[in-house]
Parts: sequence; C-alpha cells; structure tokens
Amino acid sequence: MVEDRWVTVEEICKYLNVSNETVYKWIDRMGLPAHKVGRRWMFKRAQVDQWVQSGDGAIETK
Repeated sequence: MVEDRWVTVEEICKYLNVSNETVYKWIDRMGLPAHKVGRRWMFKRAQVDQWVQSGDGAIETK
C-alpha cells in the first residue's frame, strides 16, 4: 500500500533537498502544488512528484 499522507513544509524540504525559502517561492511563483490548512502549507508527495516530473518547476535561465 502506498503511503499518501499529507506532509509539511519541513518534510517536503527534506524530500526535495531544498530550503524553506525555496519551497515558498515555488508555491508563489512556480505553482508548486500545496494546500493551505489553517496557517500551514501541506503537500501530497504524489502531486509534488508529478509537478517535478512535468517540468513545471523547471527554472528558466537567461
């Protein structure tokens, strides 16, 4: 059975190996799938995985 629990910002930071600041920027500017629960952002890993694989999180270089 695949675990499909909600994870916190801290957990998603560890999962993606990025900082809190980066996660908040990705939510705001790049559409990282996140859900506001009260005052906290929560994530489903499957949605984050799909976002990463789709290339929606790709950073454009100039």
